[in-house]
Amino acid sequence: MTLVEVQGRKTRLTQVGEQLLRRVNYLLAEAERFENVAQNLKQGVESRLTVAVDEAFPKDVLYQSLVAVSDEFPLVHMEVIETILTGANELLNKGMADIAISPFTLANELSEDICRINFIAVCGAEHPLAHKSNVSPQDLKHHRQIVLRDSGVDSKTDVGWLGSEQRWTVTHLATSIELIQNNLGFAWLPQRSIAEHLQYGQLVPIQLQRGATRSNNFYLNFRDAEVLGPVARSFIGHVRYRTTDE
Repeated sequence: MTLVEVQGRKTRLTQVGEQLLRRVNYLLAEAERFENVAQNLKQGVESRLTVAVDEAFPKDVLYQSLVAVSDEFPLVHMEVIETILTGANELLNKGMADIAISPFTLANELSEDICRINFIAVCGAEHPLAHKSNVSPQDLKHHRQIVLRDSGVDSKTDVGWLGSEQRWTVTHLATSIELIQNNLGFAWLPQRSIAEHLQYGQLVPIQLQRGATRSNNFYLNFRDAEVLGPVARSFIGHVRYRTTDE
């Protein structure tokens, strides 16, 4: 065997050894992860937390709360289901969510009032309503209204003024914002969610005679508090803390 062949064999053996070492390290890390998961379960820590949250709820509060919980329980899988109107409570009632953040109270349970969300009537900067003052409900009727569809299936609910002769119904808040920004209609949108769009003039408040703004309470809903695990309790605590001054 030549020197070149010997060196080539050594190189291949080294590569195989490195691959085996990486594989062993991966298996050891997985074993440690499973051990930690098992320890969590033994201590009553959930392996997953599913939160159903209405899209109008402040995203910064939601995201900060999720990060704080993940820092405390890094091995727990967090699942967020975005909903509209009755959708969050419906998922909770069906056992598909552990916690619901909703603009509606939960039947036969003590719903916790956590914040109040302001909604404002807006249109795009080039929409005819943007250049009109003292707008009446009759004026609104002649313009297209963008409406969010209730994501609940069992008992759909309409909220707010729905008097336009022409309406487009969409399933996501982001779609509604985009349509209005492109001057394709108007809607009442959560003021906090569109703050930047208002700041940069992409959306314009409609100068209504009355009803330009409205507000809704939002509720933290869950089933029997006695059976909530530490992860769910942690999330609830962080949401409470971050909505104290809302």
